[in-house]
Amino acid sequence: MEVKIYHNPACGTSRNVLAALREAGYEPQVIEYLKNPPDRATLKELLRRMGKNVRDVLRKRGTPYEELKLDDPTLSDDEIFAAIEKHPILIERPIVSMGDKAALCRPAETVNDLIARSKT
Repeated sequence: MEVKIYHNPACGTSRNVLAALREAGYEPQVIEYLKNPPDRATLKELLRRMGKNVRDVLRKRGTPYEELKLDDPTLSDDEIFAAIEKHPILIERPIVSMGDKAALCRPAETVNDLIARSKT
């Protein structure tokens, strides 16, 4: 099974999730999303597999979220995707993809549920 983590090595939660995956016997493909952000199609597919919309994965703290006024409910998904493309730091992390499932693993313990669901 292909396992990927959209990872920020400076983030403690992201490091903890990566460690949990390795402890569970997985060696995921580590994608440092600030250096290699997912394109729009990839992000849309991850969102579909997570059952979330683009607003659900917006990171507010330590990002230009407020400056860009991304809390405006009239913004379209396309406008939000465009902001993410310019500022990948807006993606909440870590996102883990396991086979046909994916999850935003914040808090870190969320990865345990994803691991369990991926074994069924």
